[in-house]
Amino acid sequence: MHNIDYNLEIDRILKEIKKSKAKFVGLQFPEGLKMYAIDIAKEIEEKTDAKTVIFINPTYGACDTKEKDAEMLNLDLVIHFGHTEMRFGE
Repeated sequence: MHNIDYNLEIDRILKEIKKSKAKFVGLQFPEGLKMYAIDIAKEIEEKTDAKTVIFINPTYGACDTKEKDAEMLNLDLVIHFGHTEMRFGE
């Protein structure tokens, strides 16, 4: 894997995929992190039972969550990599 200068919380992602029993996972990256996309997808597929799809089209911030694409592809989970952690209903 590339030397990643960011904490992308891969262990947390792997735990969430396993906990939710997701089988098909979408990965969404901002332009500056797309260079890591294939390595992250491979790691997810090697360490879980999930298959991945990488969204390669531009991402326009946290509001661009690809909900319609996820529904159309029948994804179990979408992981949105970004600058700031998003919290929902804690």
